[in-house]
Amino acid sequence: MKTVLVTGSNGLLGQKITAAVLAGRQFNLIATSKGMNRFGATKGYQYETMDILDPVNVRAVVEKHLPDTIIHTAALTNVDKCHDQKELAYQLNVEAVETLAGICEEFGIQLIHLSTDFVFDGAAGPYDEEGIPNPLSYYGETKLRAEEVVRNSKCSWAIVRTIIVYGIVSEKSRSNIVLWAKEALEKGEPINVVNDQWRMPTLAEDLAEGCLLIAEKDAAGVFNISGDEMMSISELVAKVADFWKLDRSLIREISSASLNQAAKRPVKTGFILDRAIAVLGYAPHSFEQGLTLLDHQLKEREIL
Repeated sequence: MKTVLVTGSNGLLGQKITAAVLAGRQFNLIATSKGMNRFGATKGYQYETMDILDPVNVRAVVEKHLPDTIIHTAALTNVDKCHDQKELAYQLNVEAVETLAGICEEFGIQLIHLSTDFVFDGAAGPYDEEGIPNPLSYYGETKLRAEEVVRNSKCSWAIVRTIIVYGIVSEKSRSNIVLWAKEALEKGEPINVVNDQWRMPTLAEDLAEGCLLIAEKDAAGVFNISGDEMMSISELVAKVADFWKLDRSLIREISSASLNQAAKRPVKTGFILDRAIAVLGYAPHSFEQGLTLLDHQLKEREIL
């Protein structure tokens, strides 16, 4: 059985990978994150505290377990925070990857690195894996630089690009666009939502499955792993309102320009998923199916 070490295991994707392994995926899992373990269950895998900004700590944990694969999910993904805190963004999104890539080279470990649609400028979406990156934000720049680090490393590697990931974690402190819209509309709060950006939202379980398929099959290269339905952000939020029978008149459609955000966002990204489907057997849920799964998980939580 392969041993997989996951960085950022307390995050949404990290927790979904843990859940997939506990549900029967055949991996020996080492979950790592900074601080205490926030996943609900503690049996069936090992947890190690690991600070990806501390190369000595990272090396010690990796040497202890010598995994076959490292799935690197930890990153600073808040686009405006990356713009405002460039040094921190570079440390988390680039230097940590340099550390991991060097260790993976040394020990012959496969590195699966998570990246983003924000490496593109949004002028020619949807993109295949050969699309020409041109990031508009510092976040996108750091993620592209990290991709280059991975590509230039001598380990076996895969880069997973994804888009707007949604889902719930074991503790409800972390939000995403679906939960944010649902909770605001349930409270009767008007929300401003841009109508001039287009994305393909990704169910966190699908992204976890894509990563585990790459580990399972020793697949290499760049893979687009996202949902397969293109929609504007305002359409996405309207679908959330309709699914939970909430008042969509509370949704105020606005332009991106009116937000005056410090970091620019691409207009239309989206991915062509043919390679992931053909090579991995990747099969994403529809957005409706994703919301149904999320609804089921939220109801389960209420019972517990």
